[in-house]
Amino acid sequence: MTQFFRILLLLLSVTGTIQCTIWNSPHAMEKVKSNTLFAAFSLPPKRLDPVISYNANEWAFIGQIYEPPLQYNYLKRPYTLEPLTLRKMPVVRYLDANGTEVDENSSLVAYTQYTLPLRDDIYYQNHPAFVKDASGDLVYGHLNEKALEHIETLGDFNKQATRRLRAEDYAYAIKRMAVRQNHSPILDSMMDYIVGLKAFSEKITKIAREKKEKGERLDLRPYHIKGVEVIDDLTLAITINGRYPQFMYWLSMNFFAPIPWEADLFYQQKGLIAKNMTLNWLPVGTGAYYLAQNDPNRVMRLKANPNFHTEFYPDLSDSEARSAGIAQDLRKDAGKRLPFIDEVVYSLEKESIPLWNKFLQGYYDASGISSEAFDQAVQISSSGTMGLSEEMRKRGIELKSAVQPSIFYMAFNMVDPVVGGYSEAAKKLRQAISIAQNEEEYISIFLNERGIPAQGPIPPGIFGYEKGEKGTNRVVYDWKDGKRVRKPLEVARKLLAEAGYPGGISVRTGKQLKLFYDSTATGPDDRALMDWRRKQFEKLGIQLVIRATDYNRFQDKIRKGKAQIFSWGWNADYPDPENFLFLLYGGNASVDTGGAGINSSNYKNPEFDRLFDEIKTMHNTPERLKKIEKMLEIAREDAPWVWGFHPKSLALSHAWFKNVLPNAMANNTLKYKKIDAPLRVKKQQEWNQPVLFPLLLLAVFLFVMGWLLYRAYSSRQKSVIKKEMR
Repeated sequence: MTQFFRILLLLLSVTGTIQCTIWNSPHAMEKVKSNTLFAAFSLPPKRLDPVISYNANEWAFIGQIYEPPLQYNYLKRPYTLEPLTLRKMPVVRYLDANGTEVDENSSLVAYTQYTLPLRDDIYYQNHPAFVKDASGDLVYGHLNEKALEHIETLGDFNKQATRRLRAEDYAYAIKRMAVRQNHSPILDSMMDYIVGLKAFSEKITKIAREKKEKGERLDLRPYHIKGVEVIDDLTLAITINGRYPQFMYWLSMNFFAPIPWEADLFYQQKGLIAKNMTLNWLPVGTGAYYLAQNDPNRVMRLKANPNFHTEFYPDLSDSEARSAGIAQDLRKDAGKRLPFIDEVVYSLEKESIPLWNKFLQGYYDASGISSEAFDQAVQISSSGTMGLSEEMRKRGIELKSAVQPSIFYMAFNMVDPVVGGYSEAAKKLRQAISIAQNEEEYISIFLNERGIPAQGPIPPGIFGYEKGEKGTNRVVYDWKDGKRVRKPLEVARKLLAEAGYPGGISVRTGKQLKLFYDSTATGPDDRALMDWRRKQFEKLGIQLVIRATDYNRFQDKIRKGKAQIFSWGWNADYPDPENFLFLLYGGNASVDTGGAGINSSNYKNPEFDRLFDEIKTMHNTPERLKKIEKMLEIAREDAPWVWGFHPKSLALSHAWFKNVLPNAMANNTLKYKKIDAPLRVKKQQEWNQPVLFPLLLLAVFLFVMGWLLYRAYSSRQKSVIKKEMR
């Protein structure tokens, strides 16, 4: 009997030990305990070449690896540029046609020159492309088939090296942008600004084609762009046509990240291309992290770059923090060296529900909020205030929300004979429809309150956006009791009648007004949205016909001005009102630019365009604001768009994930964030305890039954032996 209890105590001891372990973690415990961030991605990146990529899911990786000259301060609001690889902000000079320096406000300004003074302590990640022999020749610059026989990853190269960042690397990157075969999405835009880029592009594109036909690599070092001058190893000058203050913002974008010539030539080797080892797949940068593993069908891993230059967590004064709404806990790491996290493991999660469940278990450190999980994560008060659910609060989860510098709108084609034009009747038709489109209802039904109704094209956080009564679109809203109230339908019906469509019936034809809405919403989940859209028009007696099509056909119709009404959106490239107002600039009208123009509604108002030409080169002054206010007034009256909404981002993070702050402009924010690994381990163990009691009962039952059977068997055997002995 004593033996029985000993074994039972042993079972309980083993159970207690197992209880302290986690059975279902997708990560090794040693990784969970380390300074590692666990994240997920749902859309595998396809392009990691900074001159080509223009997708947010790709920039999430690129932004940590590459470093353009400038970056956005992580904490400051409004968004503020600061040096990244530069010793100080670029020196700006204004030149006349002869290259003589003139005053910024002079009518003689023909060019603007930006001089970039680089830091001397910035080095690339370790990479085989930089390895040189005693003679200074590249060791891996001419790899033959035999040398590549056992090479499958960069780690298979025996040697790796680094070198200092030089001004020519930025010049080389701009040259790569000019090669048409590289398909840079901003080449045509930059050709309007960077002096000599257009001529250089035509020349180098032809040379690139000839080199490819001969099977030769293209070394861009011997070729030069007139407006891009390498003054010395640590100084670069870029000259642009006229004035364009927004060019400073472009210098913070990945398109202007440096490319070392050694890496470009290294990856042009045929043997490496055959193994899918290219610059598009294996980046080479100076950033806080480097890509340690690229398996987009399973996992992507970033590791801290051991060669990363000295950079510290930013600091704000008390007044700056108050005006930006920055909490004290986001300031406590001021002055500490970056980056804080050693490694990031991104796992592919194609479905939102498994990702959400793993987040709740603590296996992912942060998560977005899918529509399926919204009610579980968020509570909305009767006043519309959004907050965490009780379940999330108990877990110590934090909710971060921010209105994005974006706009989603419904556009009228201004060259359409029915909804377009600038007559009073045409304006009133569009105004009536604008009032009837209940954006508050749309945001509530389809966005779970994740958005705010737009009052014009400029979103919050961008110069020119104004809150309260002053920023209200008086065409669509009234200001009552300190808040905006959408005008009643009676006002919309009155405008519709004045437009010649009383009750939705055309005075001219006696028939119901029928309008056409082009959409790419073709899936079953889009049916409710399209039904809602029809009902908004039905309120005015207007019949809306949905014309669903694929995206390519949709784009073609927009470019040619063949769509009547459609929905579209825009995300800020940089935090300047010009980046939104140019969507309505007549010179960018799609039908007048062969489909290249960004003004897809083909809106043209001479006064709006005149003011745009003035404000696009101005700094943010009261004078600029006054002109922008006038432009907004004009656009609201003309109503080329139903202004739609500005989306609101929501993200959840666990208590152990620190320094998490939404920053819609910055792409390199990973280096500022921290992980409290011991707290993560503790919470994972609390939340993922295996339920062992039923197993223990079963084990005890089986043990007891076995013991009883053994006792019975032993007794029987003893009886048999005794009988035989008699």
